[in-house]
Amino acid sequence: MSFPTRPLSTHVRQPSMAGNANAGSTGPPPALVARVNEKKAELENLKELRHLSAAVASQMEALEQKLATLSDGTEAIALVMGNWTTVLRAINMASSKLPKPATDEAGTTETVALPQTLVRIPTEHAPALQAQAQEAEGTTGDEE
Repeated sequence: MSFPTRPLSTHVRQPSMAGNANAGSTGPPPALVARVNEKKAELENLKELRHLSAAVASQMEALEQKLATLSDGTEAIALVMGNWTTVLRAINMASSKLPKPATDEAGTTETVALPQTLVRIPTEHAPALQAQAQEAEGTTGDEE
């Protein structure tokens, strides 16, 4: 069996030169490099998006806390405003019981005794207030 003789060196060199021409001079194909760069840019954008999303989430949590405080304050204001009708009604009842000042023929008015002051003092502070009042009376009594 004899094989045909052909120059083997030319056959081997041609494919190797064609393969080395693309691989050796340019590296990976430009489409692959462009895709890798595109994915790197996309990764950077995703990292920035994650950072911004975390900042928005923390701002939303702070806003939630502020709204909870505002809600509590609004409830307190509603309670106070609800009490004002009772206070105004009591003031109206007390002022309706005041006697009208009588005027003389000369146009002068008599002074009329006013009713008790309508003030509520919390009882938890009463002992301290009484002690302060007694001290104040004691210092003014010593000066006389």
